[in-house]
Amino acid sequence: MLGAGCGIGAAVLFGASAPFAKLILDRVGPLMLSALLYLGAAAGLSILTILSRRTAAGREARLRGVDFATLTFITLLGVAGTFLMLYGLTRISALAGSLMLNLETPFTMLIAVALLGEYLGLREIIAALAIIAGAAMIGWAPGGFQADPIGAGAIAAACLCWAADNNLTQRLSVRDPAAISRLKSLGAGAVTLVIAMFLGVPLPAPALIAAALILGAVSYGLSLYLATWGLRLLGAAREAAYFSSAPFIGATISVALFRTMPTTADWCAAALMAIGVVTLLGEDHSHRHVHEELIHDHLHYHDVHHQHPHAAGDQPVPEPHAHPHRHLRLVHAHRHVSDVHHRHSHADKPPAGDDRSDRGAS
Repeated sequence: MLGAGCGIGAAVLFGASAPFAKLILDRVGPLMLSALLYLGAAAGLSILTILSRRTAAGREARLRGVDFATLTFITLLGVAGTFLMLYGLTRISALAGSLMLNLETPFTMLIAVALLGEYLGLREIIAALAIIAGAAMIGWAPGGFQADPIGAGAIAAACLCWAADNNLTQRLSVRDPAAISRLKSLGAGAVTLVIAMFLGVPLPAPALIAAALILGAVSYGLSLYLATWGLRLLGAAREAAYFSSAPFIGATISVALFRTMPTTADWCAAALMAIGVVTLLGEDHSHRHVHEELIHDHLHYHDVHHQHPHAAGDQPVPEPHAHPHRHLRLVHAHRHVSDVHHRHSHADKPPAGDDRSDRGAS
């Protein structure tokens, strides 16, 4: 449930960003606003990091070595996605763009399941499709869909960039989520700001800068932090399904801010997404499975999956803590999702009575 809470929390915060950003978009412009939102996120996450140093969050595994190369590539994917989206929106209607942006979720799920070994059962797939369909229906108005192939292709490419970003971030999420989110936001914000300045986009008034930075700290920074936790706990496919409910959150807030009344399609969309989320929350995926031997480093408790010895003479460290550790082979059954410890085949069940089952630590 913690993972689901992170995924839904991230969706709520990010969904709230759209109507509030609309209040200042006309006076700032999309490129400059994007830069300020990301820089605000980086600032907010820096404050979060300072405040959490004496808590369990301050004991997260640190980024090291190849992690920084991966994170740089992830950041570039995010920036490329933003530019492709902005370009695509200049060639297609706002409605077409809004609906096509929902491609991020199925692309994320396709990469996660088809290429990276995550698993979704039939019931979970149907639930995810219900959420995606509901998101696509938000704001639907017959006759408003206008798109040309180049614009549509740019939006689809943007969604593919973000889908790859989500899956790569999931693999990196065993490291410190605050550090990952902070560096992604800082990189994206800095690159976007440099390009905006190069193109001659003026800085807005100080009050607008402050508003954008605060909005970015909450709706982008905290949302990205929760989404990274969701990726760690749920896997990319399930987290993407929860996160795709963000348009409904934005539409709900828009009703209050702009006095717009929901249409019949909006009510149907809300019902579809509610059914999908409740179905995902109630899913019980449990079976006998194998944990192959693995060595890695992440924040953990000494639970059933982490019964490893510490070196003689080591000072006791409060749990949870992070250090490189070995998982020995283990076979058991319990409820689970496709997190970092559960990327196993569902084609064959391990034989009962395997004499290596549940032997030693994992």
